[in-house]
Amino acid sequence: MKKYTKMVAASVAGVLAAGTAIAENWDMPMAYSASNFHSEMGVVFADKVRDYTGGDINITVHPGGSLFKGGEIKRAVQTGQAPIGERFMSAHANEAPLLGWDNLPFLATTYEANDKLWAAAKDKVNSQLSDLNLVALYTCPWPGQGFYFKKAVNSSADTQGIKFRSYNSATATFAEELGMVPVQVEAAELSQALATGVAESFISSGSTGYDRKVWESLTHYYKVNAWLPRNYVIVNKGIWDGLGADTKANVQKAADETGAACSAKSAELASWYFEQLSANGMSVEDASSDFLAELEAIGTKMTADWLVAAGADGQAIIDNYKMGN
Repeated sequence: MKKYTKMVAASVAGVLAAGTAIAENWDMPMAYSASNFHSEMGVVFADKVRDYTGGDINITVHPGGSLFKGGEIKRAVQTGQAPIGERFMSAHANEAPLLGWDNLPFLATTYEANDKLWAAAKDKVNSQLSDLNLVALYTCPWPGQGFYFKKAVNSSADTQGIKFRSYNSATATFAEELGMVPVQVEAAELSQALATGVAESFISSGSTGYDRKVWESLTHYYKVNAWLPRNYVIVNKGIWDGLGADTKANVQKAADETGAACSAKSAELASWYFEQLSANGMSVEDASSDFLAELEAIGTKMTADWLVAAGADGQAIIDNYKMGN
């Protein structure tokens, strides 16, 4: 990967030497539907970049996995197939455990706490991303995660054998601990998976349920607020390093503004999504005390396992977070 980074940087330098504007047109793959707030904010970001760079960088957003499927986006950006893209950060925790920092159950369950956790994790995460030939421009949290089912669930006694859509190692672990069967399904394919019985349950925010109209297949949503995971907009490091200082500053300005606006939009929509699920016939309620106690016990085990995998950097993130609270 280091060799590849040098190759990309050399290529960028060659373009600069030729006096030609670099990366004038950037394709930006995104995994979620065009109507999802993350994708809408991607368009806002693209417009800001075009404005702040005076048109030197023109970003075209490709939502809904239309250019690259969700699971392909990080690799596409790493290898330069796409200069920029957005992905669910913890989807890469299998490759780099540190990137699961935002999926530690019940550690930071409010937007304020999640912002503090990101502040504690940011430097470590950016260092890890640099090793992967990536640079994070901005991140944005989803609303808190809860469980979707097609029946009433009061404890793990009701979840045995259920086919559970997972999107990363943390959700797969939750499924297994509850006696469910994890099935890897991208958000763009979720509606079909539910309709065909490939999946019968999942954990996510109200946003995903609303976007995918899951009330057509499922009946119950349980508020758990286990964590507030983040998407991140990433750019190929070789391409980023090849940009001029002024261009970098202008792109980062657009990223900072968009990240703040996206986080505010997420918080604004959190309760609204629950209202929409309810309006479309779903039962939306708090998880039972028995179910929540089971989930918290699983969360404690998951955090301990993550600390083993993430090592000293992971422990530093948690320590820094707790010192700031």
